[in-house]
Amino acid sequence: MFAVYAAEPSPQDPIAALRVGERPEPEVPEGWVKVAVKAASLNMHDLWTLRGVGIKPEQFPMTLGCDGAGVLEDGTEVVLHSVIGDPDWSGDETLDPRRTLLTEKHQGTFADYVVVPGRNALPKPAGLSFAEAACMGTAWLTAYRMLFVNSGLRPGQTMLVQGASGGVSTALVQLGRAAGFRVWVTGRTEEKRALAESLGAHQAFESGARLPERVDAVFETVGKATWSHSMKALKPGGTLVISGATSGDASAAELPRLFFLQLRVVGSTMGTREELRDLLSFCDLTGLRPQIGAELPFERVEEGLRAMLDGETAGKIVFTRG
Repeated sequence: MFAVYAAEPSPQDPIAALRVGERPEPEVPEGWVKVAVKAASLNMHDLWTLRGVGIKPEQFPMTLGCDGAGVLEDGTEVVLHSVIGDPDWSGDETLDPRRTLLTEKHQGTFADYVVVPGRNALPKPAGLSFAEAACMGTAWLTAYRMLFVNSGLRPGQTMLVQGASGGVSTALVQLGRAAGFRVWVTGRTEEKRALAESLGAHQAFESGARLPERVDAVFETVGKATWSHSMKALKPGGTLVISGATSGDASAAELPRLFFLQLRVVGSTMGTREELRDLLSFCDLTGLRPQIGAELPFERVEEGLRAMLDGETAGKIVFTRG
C-alpha cells in the first residue's frame, strides 16, 4: 500500500529520513479495526519521529501520522483517537504507564490504511469533513484538555496563548472564544497575529510584549523562548498549562515567582476518548471548525513538513487521499 514513512532516525536533518512509497498492508489483530484513511493532519510529533525522539531504533521504518479520519470496512466514518493503551487499564488513559501514541510503537495514519483498537475509532459527526475531523485527535484534543480539564478557568476570565499560528494554539483561540473567555495571544509576526484575531482572539501582542494586565491562565507549547514571559504574565494564583516545548526546555524555572505568587504549573498531554467524544460534540453543536492552513495530497508531504520545520504554519496542515 502507499505510505509516508521514516526510514531511520535522523536527528540533525529530519527530512532526510522521509520516504514516500510502498509498505506492506497492515494485519488486523483481534479487537482492532482497519481504517481506510481519507485525511490525516501533520503534528510536531511527526518531526520528532523523523528525528528519532520518542521511538526506539528497532521500530523503524515507521509510517508517520498521529491522527486522522477515514472509513471502516463496513462504511462507518470515523475519527481516530491516537492514544493506544493497555486494554485492561481503567480510568484516564493518558495516565496509563503503558500508553503509546500512533507512530511510537504502532504504524501511523499517513498511508492507505491504518489499524487501531476498535475503541479508538469514534464516529465522525456528519457535519465535519474528513479534513476537519483529521485535526481533532491530537492538536484539538490537546487544546480541549488544556482548556476545559486542566486550566480551571471560568467563562469571562482572561487567557493568554503563547504562539499564534500552530495547530494547538489556533485550537485554543477558537475554543476559548467559543466558550466565553477573553482570549489574548502572542505572535512573532503581524501576519500570525492577524490570523489569531481573525479566529477570535480579542487582542494579539508581539512575542514578549508587556501586557495591559496580568491574566488568569497562560497556555504554553513553546517552552524556553516564552517561559519567562508566561510566568510574568500570570496574576497571583494564576495557572500555566503546558503541553509542549518546541523551543526547548526552560533555562530557569523561576521558582521564587512560582511560590511567592502561588502560581500553578500544570502539565497536559493529549486527552481521553471521552474528551475526544465531547470535543466532537462541541464542534458539532456550535459549528466550530478547525483552521486549516494548507490541505495537500500526501505526495506533497515534504512541503508540509518543511513549513512546520520553518515555523511557517497558519493553522493545521492536512494531507488527503483520494
